[in-house]
Amino acid sequence: MKAIESSGAKLFAILLLAGSAQAHEPVATRAVSQQVEETARPAIRVVDAFSQAMQAGDLKAAASHLAADVVILESGGVEKSRSEYLEHHAAADAAFLQDAHVQPLARYATAAGDIAWVVSESEVHVNKDGKTAVLLSTETMVLKREQDVWRIEHIHWSSRTKKQ
Repeated sequence: MKAIESSGAKLFAILLLAGSAQAHEPVATRAVSQQVEETARPAIRVVDAFSQAMQAGDLKAAASHLAADVVILESGGVEKSRSEYLEHHAAADAAFLQDAHVQPLARYATAAGDIAWVVSESEVHVNKDGKTAVLLSTETMVLKREQDVWRIEHIHWSSRTKKQ
């Protein structure tokens, strides 16, 4: 489990896909708590498209949803641009997600003018060396709209192993 906890990709996985289509069967049937303002729905579609592209391993599509100067906080580190993220952690994050099942738990979203924020809570189920682990994940994405196009300006991913 320590290997899973220390994986930078783990945090990304946790984050992702609350509300997105899943490649795996649900681990458990749960109602997803949502407090979503109607004005935030276009931004949510961008968050979901980014998450789906990452899970599919399509880094080019994922990158199209990130602002050039995106700031990503993960595992106590920071990446200060789209190119830095793509050069360092994006491929590992995408690979991790391909074998993970993300179970959405809650989503909160609002928009004010050209700024929106989307908060997601999830459980991420992973198998590592024949052992199953469940990670509790939180994700915050802040988006900015320019010329009717929403882009992700900031991501903060955080996770921890769920106590059984």
